[in-house]
Amino acid sequence: MDRGDSMIGRSVERQDAWAKVLGEARYPGDLNLPGQVHMKVLFAGRPHALVRRIDTTAAEAVPGVLAILTAKDVPVNEYGYVFPDQPVLCGPGSDKAGADRVRFVGDQIALVIAETEAIAAEARQRIEVLFEDLPVVTDPEAAMRPGAPLLHPDRERNLLSEIQIARGDAENALRQAEIVIEAEYRTPVQEHAYLQPEAGMAYVEADGRVTVQVAGQWMHKDRRQIAHALGLPEEQVRVIYPAIGGAFGGREDVSIQIVLALAAWRLHQRGLNRPVKLIWTREESILGHAKRHPYRLRARWGATREGRVMAAQCEFFQDAGAYAYTSSKILPTTALMITGPYDIAHVKIDGYSAFTNHIPNGAFRGFGAPQGAFVAEMQMNRLAHALKVDPVQLRRLNLLPEGGLLSVNTPIPDAGQPLDQVLVDCATRAGWQQNDGVWRRPADRPEGSAPARVRRGTGIACAFKNIGFSWGAPEGCEARVELHGGREIETAVVRVGAADLGQGVHSTMRQMAAEVLGMPLERIQVIADDTAESPDAGSASASRLTFMTSNAVHGAAQLALQRWAEEDRPATASFVYRPPPTTAYDAAQGQATPYIAYGYVAEAVTVEVDEETGHVQLLDVVCADDVGRAINPQQVLGQIEGAVIQAAGYSLLEDFKQDGGRVQTPNLSTYLIPTVFDIPGRVETVLLETPTPRSPWGARGVGEMPYVPLAAAIAAAVHDATGVWFGEFPLTPERVWRGLRDRAGKDPGGPVEIER
Repeated sequence: MDRGDSMIGRSVERQDAWAKVLGEARYPGDLNLPGQVHMKVLFAGRPHALVRRIDTTAAEAVPGVLAILTAKDVPVNEYGYVFPDQPVLCGPGSDKAGADRVRFVGDQIALVIAETEAIAAEARQRIEVLFEDLPVVTDPEAAMRPGAPLLHPDRERNLLSEIQIARGDAENALRQAEIVIEAEYRTPVQEHAYLQPEAGMAYVEADGRVTVQVAGQWMHKDRRQIAHALGLPEEQVRVIYPAIGGAFGGREDVSIQIVLALAAWRLHQRGLNRPVKLIWTREESILGHAKRHPYRLRARWGATREGRVMAAQCEFFQDAGAYAYTSSKILPTTALMITGPYDIAHVKIDGYSAFTNHIPNGAFRGFGAPQGAFVAEMQMNRLAHALKVDPVQLRRLNLLPEGGLLSVNTPIPDAGQPLDQVLVDCATRAGWQQNDGVWRRPADRPEGSAPARVRRGTGIACAFKNIGFSWGAPEGCEARVELHGGREIETAVVRVGAADLGQGVHSTMRQMAAEVLGMPLERIQVIADDTAESPDAGSASASRLTFMTSNAVHGAAQLALQRWAEEDRPATASFVYRPPPTTAYDAAQGQATPYIAYGYVAEAVTVEVDEETGHVQLLDVVCADDVGRAINPQQVLGQIEGAVIQAAGYSLLEDFKQDGGRVQTPNLSTYLIPTVFDIPGRVETVLLETPTPRSPWGARGVGEMPYVPLAAAIAAAVHDATGVWFGEFPLTPERVWRGLRDRAGKDPGGPVEIER
């Protein structure tokens, strides 16, 4: 996909490729400094309890122990992404209200700092904690009821947030509908399972600045939270990101950043200026960071016999877990996506997020969209089946046209053409045929040498996904470009504080700068991993960095060229890009402008289902994405294929279990993620490029889109193969086997179809 001399649209080599291939890239766990000491964290291990007493006497007596820190050692014992509701350390002696209470098994109680990791681990075992167990709440609906035990006594209820969206008269329209599809769905918890568990190093520099080297998704946000908890000005805290071994949203919330800084700072105050190193085990990582939200969702959709969807009524409950994290921001995304990219005149949506004693749930690739899209796409597939209409045909009848209004009474920019095109291209590549305007799914494919018990099916789904922060959240990205040389520009330095989680954004920014400056890549340096060196670009989330940095780098590079022409040497320019503002939902007006830009996706899959064992094999995936403009097509393909495989794990394998607030799958031998034997036999990517006018080269973003509709496409394919609808996943062999055994009776998760 080379495009002449332009750097945009070229699959150039990533700047970090060789270091990672050769093992030279330094991840947080690889860091070592002279004189370093080691730290271990004592977790609560209980889902809900008061911490009556912590006795560290025996632990402090272990030779080699340098310090043990508890809640009384935290200056401002609180943190949180949206608002600070979580103690840094739980236990008595803190000024933070409720800090004497643990609310999930991964709450942190004490920090043990010692000469070696083994000594720290031994001393941790000797800390004695007196707990007073409290009632455990694990169901979000039950948690909201009057009289339910409160997790946060300073709140009147366990309700964290809610959203109600109303457009038209859904109740009346449902009464008039000729067919109504009613069903309940459940979506599961998912563990991020990124390559490297939480790890890092912290130390105090000669000027007294506390420095933390750690993996995260927003270094400037990490710095603000560290500074707040330590009671320090922000300029006294520095955050550096080494190579990052994946994130997928799991590093958006604080995990070890504050405790590392606290340990190094307290040692320094005691005259021990030694670096502190911490590495979590995989089990500690699974217990200690947020997961994808599980949901319970109910939907009633009404349509005409011709297939025109008239009304959608949805109610859903989000399990926030023990603390807020980003739950209140994710809830509205689910509310918008639960009616899909469809033109529905009458909508009533009620969504609730409640605290429970589960591990907190937070950001994960898709940010609430996969859960909402599962409902929308399952409802469309069930409606198509009930009406005996092809699912592509039905979708095309109901897709939002250009200028069509969402449930919040505002349009998606340029929705009609890209939405329809990704669906048509996906269906065509997957074997659907159109004759005289009528679409038909692929004819039965030969099942080859498979046993008679193995059935084959196909399914399709589509979706849209926001680019950038949403629902009124402040949004912006700053870049700084420096041009060095004599008569001519010899080198350029691009400074943008953007985390590269493996998606290749640093390489993409070099391409952008090279395009504007007219320079070869090898003469451009990107500095993006240090709060002391680079301005704030915001979070590496919401599929936003390519879109946001393209605007910021483009603006800064143009200004730097202008100053170079004015004889400034070196020429330095900064540019802050602020997109048009989004707005929160206004219940009185019934509308919001929730997002600044969108991407569009459709996926078709082929599966084989072994009716004897319940095993589902994902054979083939066609994924069509409109990314606006692929800055680096090879990286875009990598994002799409990675998202497909991760979503396949979510749909088929990853069965996270909690019982009474205690985790039953605390490692990767009990929580199964896809291996090479589980990935699809083929993933065909169809790239569409309808440029958005809101970025200089038209790029939208792609990181989350391919993830969003896959679970529904797989569930539709399983139904095509077996005749059974599954409203809950992952579609593990046991769940499918039980569903197939029950199909003679009640269809598991099956819809209620009401015909009038």
